[in-house]
Amino acid sequence: MQSEKTTEQLKRVKLDDSWKYPLVDSLTGARMQHLKEFLKTQQQQNKLIYPPNAQIFRALNETPLSEVKAVILGQDPYHGVGQANGLSFSVNKGIDLPPSLRNIYHELKTDLDINPPRHGDLSAWAKQGVLLLNSVLTVERAQPASHQKQGWEEFTDAVIDVINEQRQSVVFILWGAYAQRKGQRIDTQKHLVLKAAHPSPLSANRGGFFGCKVFSKTNEYLIQHGIEPINWQLDA
Repeated sequence: MQSEKTTEQLKRVKLDDSWKYPLVDSLTGARMQHLKEFLKTQQQQNKLIYPPNAQIFRALNETPLSEVKAVILGQDPYHGVGQANGLSFSVNKGIDLPPSLRNIYHELKTDLDINPPRHGDLSAWAKQGVLLLNSVLTVERAQPASHQKQGWEEFTDAVIDVINEQRQSVVFILWGAYAQRKGQRIDTQKHLVLKAAHPSPLSANRGGFFGCKVFSKTNEYLIQHGIEPINWQLDA
């Protein structure tokens, strides 16, 4: 049974119920309290934090636990003005495409012959069950990795654990060493783990990203397990 204090804490969390209750210990524990205090202090110091507060849990709210078919794991949000929108690798329409997303689109074209749109809004993937999750959910403007080791990593570890335990036949797409280390907790007997180099220009151009064919491999696996595949085509 949850205590009244825990129940009140959960009421204040703007998070889809499918995630809220499996994650209750992470949401109400000491590490999350530390994280809240850290973010409060940052805001009191007039630091610009991305994404906006209402979008911090957007990845989880766009893709309820019961609908997760695939996970694309990023590191931390984009730190440029107007870029971060709560979905890993995604930016809102009207924002210039970041280099990593350009490379993702290039691989999409090579893999499935899908012509990418000019925008970077990946919410259509999220609505189909692709959890676009960053390992760290906030960042200070122009300060990459500035919110690492404050508690987000433990929270998103818990998210992965919940998927790992409560879902079956999910595809985890892990680009780069950071995501792959975080993915070591995944049960490969229950799920498919696809690994490749990170799509950032520095990593992708060294080899290991282009030609990884994660989009077609994801759909092949989903179909094999009786799950509706992802329509990776994004509206123009």
